[in-house]
Amino acid sequence: MDLKSLIRDIPDFPKPGILFRDITTLLRDAQGLKYTIDLFTQKCVDAGMTADFVVGMESRGFIFGTPLAYQLGAGFIPVRKKGKLPAEIYAIEYALEYGTDTLEVHQDALQPGSRVLIADDLIATGGTAAATAELIQKVGCELVGFAFIIELQELQGRKKLPDLPIVTLLEY
Repeated sequence: MDLKSLIRDIPDFPKPGILFRDITTLLRDAQGLKYTIDLFTQKCVDAGMTADFVVGMESRGFIFGTPLAYQLGAGFIPVRKKGKLPAEIYAIEYALEYGTDTLEVHQDALQPGSRVLIADDLIATGGTAAATAELIQKVGCELVGFAFIIELQELQGRKKLPDLPIVTLLEY
């Protein structure tokens, strides 16, 4: 199946000069979505990414991380933006192109020593994935790798990540 044909390109979004890869057109295609999740799972299995938990970042990481966790027989843990979680949290602040942002996870979500796979829809500059990895390691968990549907290779985001297996389905 040609997954690229199911992803819509939107020029100049969210600002001029950016070519946005819109996954909503993939999500609405039942066969494409099933194929994506099945292929995503198989690539993670083939890479030896056995995990106790899949961690997905807000918000599109929730979309792909949850079915991946289900398929792998793992739990799913959401990493949220600041102020969205109701219980005690661990937090990490990280740099954006302009300013900073904060990611949070519940303190009782993960136990030290848990094996964690980080999943998201896309890796661009790698800042969010790298911050999530640092946050998970701060909890004392073992990272087993990263899984992304799309990689924007020219932005070299994987260079910011720890030297672990990285699974991607599509490269642009």
